[in-house]
Amino acid sequence: MKFNPKLKQDIAKYYDYVLIVEGEKDVEAMQNIGFDEVYPIHKTSVPLRERVAALSEIIGKKKRVCILTDFDKKGKKLYMTLKPMFQEQGMKLDSSLRGLFIKAGISHIEGIDTFLTRVRDIN
Repeated sequence: MKFNPKLKQDIAKYYDYVLIVEGEKDVEAMQNIGFDEVYPIHKTSVPLRERVAALSEIIGKKKRVCILTDFDKKGKKLYMTLKPMFQEQGMKLDSSLRGLFIKAGISHIEGIDTFLTRVRDIN
């Protein structure tokens, strides 16, 4: 894996996207690096399908949505569960930001802000 010095600029291209993340720490991390519309999928005692329907209602069908679950086994499984649910709601999904993070070697969303700070210190 080679470090991409343009990673921050590449990420900035996605600032107008709506992000679906796993939990509150992920929301905080993504807001720390410049994203405004970030929603956690996990909400206490709300079934996944119900949460997807509620978020689809809030977001609307015009915006591009990226599901950013962690890249571990559990996160990938959740991604594969959520993707068709959001598609059923007619959402515009785009996973290119997800691909960017995978290439950068990021495994957990909640650590992205720390990762990018360390990267800045290296350069």
